[in-house]
Amino acid sequence: MPGGVELTAFFVLRLVIVGFLISLVLGALLLRILPQFQIRQTAYEDAPKSHRGKTGTPTMGGLAILAAMLPAWWWNGYDPPTLALLGLIFVCAAIGLLDDYLGILKGRNRGLRARTKYLATALVATVFLRVVGEAAGVPVGTIFHAGGASLLVPYWFWLVLGVIAITGTVHAVNLTDGLDGLAIGTIVPPLAVLAAIAIHVFPPALTPATWPLVLLLAIGGSLGFLVYNRYPAKMFMGDTGSLALGALLSGAAILSGEMLLLVLIGGVFVAEALSVIIQVAYFKLTRKRIFRMSPLHHHFELGGIAEPAVTLRFWTASALCSLVGWAIVR
Repeated sequence: MPGGVELTAFFVLRLVIVGFLISLVLGALLLRILPQFQIRQTAYEDAPKSHRGKTGTPTMGGLAILAAMLPAWWWNGYDPPTLALLGLIFVCAAIGLLDDYLGILKGRNRGLRARTKYLATALVATVFLRVVGEAAGVPVGTIFHAGGASLLVPYWFWLVLGVIAITGTVHAVNLTDGLDGLAIGTIVPPLAVLAAIAIHVFPPALTPATWPLVLLLAIGGSLGFLVYNRYPAKMFMGDTGSLALGALLSGAAILSGEMLLLVLIGGVFVAEALSVIIQVAYFKLTRKRIFRMSPLHHHFELGGIAEPAVTLRFWTASALCSLVGWAIVR
């Protein structure tokens, strides 16, 4: 790593602990501050009846996770890929923050229109890809790397796939954030795999940037926030956090040249997004439903499985998908 940063086991652990402590401390502060400004969640009308009790829970707690990533700015993080990744994360977080604010202001979670959020994140994704496409050390055109071999595509196709990957991941993580601790626990394994890939798999020529530090800090920050978001949740991350984490996951996959691997290690998010797409398309064609409710976690919840049990199964599925992904790349 540049600037004398050597990612030893101790340094990696220290970064995770720093992220954890920042998120833990700021989370405690937000838990006191957010209710004073009436920053509270309103349960979705279409959600299962058991979710009505979640109304009034403080939201926008994703700010704690964002704060955990900030040390990357001064921890030798002033290189173009790292700045581009942080820019992608924080701009997507700003979109989520606006959505959260408007939802609270208007009530009944009526924030930004879905189309507006998709277009905004697609625009941010395009800017990110153009910036990293001109940065040194980024495997531009590489969409999969394993065993010393890389799968390369033309630059224009890489751009198109990149926009789809970022936009899709951002909103898939957002869809998954529907149960206490679900999204935040599900995203840790794929983040860990991407961090491991950046540290151990790629040759030095492909990892000249310090963006893996962002991943390690975010893993710690996610675990710190889980303290407040686990069942029964004391605080939600809101779109502020879910859009930011989706941006981090997809952006890191692109920077590591593992865009295709994202489909596997992010398998839970893919399943959640597909369940919504399939449900909507099938209902429009037949006026019938395949799932009891979408996204997929609500289907299992309405099937009689307790919320903590659904969350645990999704965490397990994410861990298994991530382990398979790591085994393939390694």
